[in-house]
Amino acid sequence: MAKHDPRVDAYIAKSAEFAQPILQHLRTVVHAACPEVEEGLKWGFPHFGYKGAMMCSMASFKQHCSFGFWLQAEVVGGEAAEGMGSFGKITSLKDLPSKRELTAYIKKAMALNDAGVKTKRPKAAPKPPPALPDDFAALLKKNKAAHATFQGFSPSAQREYVDWIAEAKTDATRNKRIATSLEWLAEGKQRNWKYQA
Repeated sequence: MAKHDPRVDAYIAKSAEFAQPILQHLRTVVHAACPEVEEGLKWGFPHFGYKGAMMCSMASFKQHCSFGFWLQAEVVGGEAAEGMGSFGKITSLKDLPSKRELTAYIKKAMALNDAGVKTKRPKAAPKPPPALPDDFAALLKKNKAAHATFQGFSPSAQREYVDWIAEAKTDATRNKRIATSLEWLAEGKQRNWKYQA
């Protein structure tokens, strides 16, 4: 027997009137195609999992709904349509693929979960070390202790100081931040040392 999460019931009930039959239909098709489905709320909208992994989700907005697969490219192919989800902005049941097509997509998503396929996230290119403002670089060279500490920091820890100085809106604030930075660096402190355990 299908296990329905009462939070999903409440989500559907609170959705716009046009959205309720769409969401109910999607939920019914998912449960029929995948009796072992695990439903719940994630990020504030209904998600359906299978064997502990995300499979698909649905959401309701003011003027449209969405339904999408976690492994979009592998299940449906290509990029997600306009709006959130695999099928674009859904405003009526006519905007959805047939029950047979949806069932086939769900079965494909189940097979991918069975095979342990995970989403591939592109690796972010490492950021280069921060470019030091000339005035800060000149003062840093004059203070050996601060310079040594700064050079020993990772690029991200260095960037915290550089960004803090660069974000100053006035020259007075900038000069004060440079002086504070040199003081803290001479003491071996990272920019957010007050919050570190």
